[in-house]
Amino acid sequence: MSLTNRKKNNQVPEPALRRMPCYLAYLKLAQKEGLKHISSTLIARDMGVDPTQVTKDLSYTSIVGKTRVGYEVVPLIQVLEDFLGFTVVDEAYLFGVGSLGKALLHDHGLKQFGLKVVAAFDVDPEVVGKTIEGVPIYHFEELATMRAETVKIGILTVPVDKAQEVANRLVEVGIKALWNFTPVRIKVDERVVVQNTSLYAHLAVMFNRMKAD
Repeated sequence: MSLTNRKKNNQVPEPALRRMPCYLAYLKLAQKEGLKHISSTLIARDMGVDPTQVTKDLSYTSIVGKTRVGYEVVPLIQVLEDFLGFTVVDEAYLFGVGSLGKALLHDHGLKQFGLKVVAAFDVDPEVVGKTIEGVPIYHFEELATMRAETVKIGILTVPVDKAQEVANRLVEVGIKALWNFTPVRIKVDERVVVQNTSLYAHLAVMFNRMKAD
């Protein structure tokens, strides 16, 4: 997401922002099925959300549905993509080319959602100097000599004990947003956007729910 769009979305509740990509995926399927219009009631029914919640979430964008007609599918897709910042590609650096880091480099879907990894960093001589999916891998110490003004996002897939140290370095060189895949809750300047995505936390919830059944 571009920094401009992030400012625009600053007042939108995080739960609503989390639901919007799900609405977008649903609408793209509806478009493939040939639907021209869709109601908030239908979206709510198929996604297990209250209709008033859908209407409220979509009200944060510039589009308005019509009574007894609903929303036009194609314009709503375009509005959501623009609102979420998916139409502007932001460049990012990835730090930590282990199994998860490599998986993200192989994920061609990221660019469709506005994120392009242009370089990766590690300290392992087995991966430094190589290229994965067109993305060159540099030694972490090379970051200071190749800092690009266009890159504002850092993706953290480093070992747990290195997370805070790497985050500190990234802030020092001007990174404005961190997508943190480690289970560590890093501490940085409040002006730096941090999005925590813990695979292990979601795994714990899944296991717990399975046991409850």
